[in-house]
Amino acid sequence: MPKPKRKFERIAFVASDHPEAQQALARLVEQYGNRPPQTADAIVALGGDGLMLQTLHRHLTDRIPIYGMNRGSVGFLMNEYREDDLLARLDGAEVSRIHPLAMSACDINGAVHAELAINEVSLFRQTHQAAKLRISIDGKVRLDELICDGVLVATPAGSTAYNLSAYGPILPIDAPLLALTPISPFRPRRWRGALLPNAANILIDVLEADKRPVSAVADHSETRSVVSVAVEEARSIELFMMFDPGHSLDERILSEQFRY
Repeated sequence: MPKPKRKFERIAFVASDHPEAQQALARLVEQYGNRPPQTADAIVALGGDGLMLQTLHRHLTDRIPIYGMNRGSVGFLMNEYREDDLLARLDGAEVSRIHPLAMSACDINGAVHAELAINEVSLFRQTHQAAKLRISIDGKVRLDELICDGVLVATPAGSTAYNLSAYGPILPIDAPLLALTPISPFRPRRWRGALLPNAANILIDVLEADKRPVSAVADHSETRSVVSVAVEEARSIELFMMFDPGHSLDERILSEQFRY
């Protein structure tokens, strides 16, 4: 027998500090109530993409679906804002399942910093001098020396964010791939990055770390002066994002490839 469709009746609302979001929060709470996330069927996030990422991070291991409504600027990860029929919209929403990246960064003092990233893990030069990086995939050195401003590893969900601005590829949300994209590469001049299987173990070593310091950023969490950064997909963590029919993350990513 088919599994019965889940009903969404108990909603937890969160909102950004933007006045529009706060006003929407007050009206929606008055109409639908506001449950604690621990007892809710879904979380409705009111704001922009930044709030959606914050909410996903806050509930990384809670396995609770999150439905965003745009009260921000870009709103790529959000649905259209409407106050009517919210329960029916939640019941009819399509769910995109995504996995974050696990970053393990070792700094110049030997301390190891573990962070999770939903969009991307990025390495950046900290000074006026270009970074020198060595890239290994599954224990094999694939690029002996990349001279650049930095490099990033993006998930399919993050492929339309910073990765796209750095001329990286857009990935379908269900593609078992990660994008490895250089940021302003100097040498090799013609290397534009790589598509990697999502099971890949990526190791980026910083060459001349004392002379050319590099920071590592997992979404919004930064570790300064790193000497090596390991990145892999956190398959044990599954996040659930909800979208109105016809406006799924798959559809948005596909449409983005035909913009000009």
